[in-house]
Amino acid sequence: MDKAKWADRGQLLRIGSAQGQWARCIGASRLGSVEFHGQELSIWVQMRGGAWVEAKEGRFYLRAGDWIAFARDSAPLVQADAQGLCIGMAISEDALKAMTRFGNFDLHVGLGRIAPDHARDVARNWYRIARQQDGAAATTAHQARVRSLLLTLEEMQADDRSRIPLCPGASLARKRQVFERMQRARLFMEGNCDRIIRIAELADRTQFSMWYFSKIFHRLYGESPQAACANLRLKHAANLLATTPMTIGEVAIASGFDNNCSFARSFRAHFGMTASEYRSTAPNHDGQSAQMCAPARANHIAVGRESLRVDRETGSAHAGPKVLQRS
Repeated sequence: MDKAKWADRGQLLRIGSAQGQWARCIGASRLGSVEFHGQELSIWVQMRGGAWVEAKEGRFYLRAGDWIAFARDSAPLVQADAQGLCIGMAISEDALKAMTRFGNFDLHVGLGRIAPDHARDVARNWYRIARQQDGAAATTAHQARVRSLLLTLEEMQADDRSRIPLCPGASLARKRQVFERMQRARLFMEGNCDRIIRIAELADRTQFSMWYFSKIFHRLYGESPQAACANLRLKHAANLLATTPMTIGEVAIASGFDNNCSFARSFRAHFGMTASEYRSTAPNHDGQSAQMCAPARANHIAVGRESLRVDRETGSAHAGPKVLQRS
């Protein structure tokens, strides 16, 4: 079992698939970047600062206390900001199957917030697993610590998991399958809050018809897909107003609105005040803008990736001062 794979101070760490490991610890800090191409469920928790994330589901910005979980084929790229610390866990299918023997265990994709006490538990267990020594004698202790961490991660997702009984299906397995598809669609909406998303796009991702998708979406999340998309875009706009010096016109474009008039009407109807009034009353954030518009985030990551010189790893599994490449 490998120790933690860590990218720090501008390093780029590329991680591929691995076999025979229940879980792998991954981390990024201080402008370090991790490209994860493993075929495992990956869960990331932002412990400090912020991090930009790109995946097949879209682009995201994590703040301290945020968590995000990706499916096996999402291939996330995680880049911590100058003060950021993001820890991740790649969880094998064997580990997930083993957990079902202990009860009704389930982890799913999604995006949310983690309570401070749960964050401390995650960090503590993550650190213990990362320090685990190799050898057969350590296998039992390693698996016990992985189980403890997975249970904490499951508790972190409890609010989302309460929606599973609302999903159609004759069995719990079928309900979970439907819920997983809907969560991926929801995550896609949140990762593309800079543009209008058509229902056909979302329905295709779940392999449901548009009518069936809309019906299940409203049942699970209490609003239509169109309303959810509009609300996410307006929240994105409000965040840009509060954390960036962008003009109101630029914010409107970065939030997927065709013109300032439609943006002004929608913003006032949603927040009860104009965009200018919202900006003047919103608390200021110190330092660099925490949330960039999606094109700016993409350019930031692309420039960062282009400027990094990637060498092959020749030393230990721990990153150290080198830029790593894992296959």
